[in-house]
Amino acid sequence: MRRRGRPVLRVAATTAVVAGTAGAVRHHQDQKYQQQANQEAEAAQNAQMAAEYEAQQQAAPVAEPAAPPPASAAAAPDYMAELQQLAQLHEQGILTDEEFEAKKKQLLGL
Repeated sequence: MRRRGRPVLRVAATTAVVAGTAGAVRHHQDQKYQQQANQEAEAAQNAQMAAEYEAQQQAAPVAEPAAPPPASAAAAPDYMAELQQLAQLHEQGILTDEEFEAKKKQLLGL
């Protein structure tokens, strides 16, 4: 005579394996969906922060440009900077003595 217990045991074991696998798959899917939801929430928060920053930038008062300095004060540094630049070019040998003197006289209005 055959025993009937073995097929029942086999069915029970198979059911346990299937149930365990299904539980593991569900757990993995839950983690995946939770991670995706966290990423979406973070992206929404970043977008909101960016929008607030843009609103602050647009609402910030625009500083009016400063009044230009008097012509005599602005002209002096320009002449000095140009003369220094010409002197450097002359020292490097890019300008000849004649070119340097001519440009210097032109800048100084002589």
